[in-house]
Amino acid sequence: MSALVDRLVAHVLSLEVRLLACQARLTARTDPEALHDLRTTVRRLRSLLRPLRGLPGVEQLEDAASAVGQLTTPWRDREVLADYLLNHQQPEAAQRRMAQMAEAYPALAASAEVASLLMILDAFPRFLRASQRQGLLKGLDRRIEKRLGKQWHNLDAALRDPAHDRHRLRLLIKRVRYGIEAYPELDRLPQAALARLKSAQGALGDWHDCWQWLAKAELEADLQPCVATWQATMIKAEIKADRVLEKLSSTCFKS
Repeated sequence: MSALVDRLVAHVLSLEVRLLACQARLTARTDPEALHDLRTTVRRLRSLLRPLRGLPGVEQLEDAASAVGQLTTPWRDREVLADYLLNHQQPEAAQRRMAQMAEAYPALAASAEVASLLMILDAFPRFLRASQRQGLLKGLDRRIEKRLGKQWHNLDAALRDPAHDRHRLRLLIKRVRYGIEAYPELDRLPQAALARLKSAQGALGDWHDCWQWLAKAELEADLQPCVATWQATMIKAEIKADRVLEKLSSTCFKS
């Protein structure tokens, strides 16, 4: 048990260092991957925390991480769209959004949400050690395995549902994938699972981008030249996503 807690503390500290680095990169406005890396790091933190729910300090840290996720989602969506437009002969539409992003980066870095997350995260290892001393972490490995197993079961059920919701599947796949990466020593899925999950997440991500951009095009006139391409790409992405999901279900989740 002590070894697991030591790994948890080390993981939390490494995530804190990565978040501080992302914050500095956003402030400098020089790194196009800084916001993406910030969001990925926050997602990894939330995956680490999800099986620990009920322990002291976890709820506050989850809430702080969720607030940063909600704050940054629309800006990341805009960043991805700007990059697409830049690479698909729509430079004016891209530049308008890139100018907005340049202003947003330092504001996000200095936001109350990011400051609160870093403050709570800095204190969290002490909560873990205190919980350990009080005997609250007995059976922690079994608790984590049970929570991870529930996530895997939920994904399995969703994959076998003929009326599955691609938005929900995308979320469930992210949870399972990042759960495996957070607790690799407790992973019980087949060896091919992680690669299959990444592939499925990518296919659903392509579909989700088109779905989201088509909705934006109804409100933002400068996106109209892309609509026909997005409609066609979305259909192809749906077919690919369904094929990848079928392979994931058949190879990794045989009930």
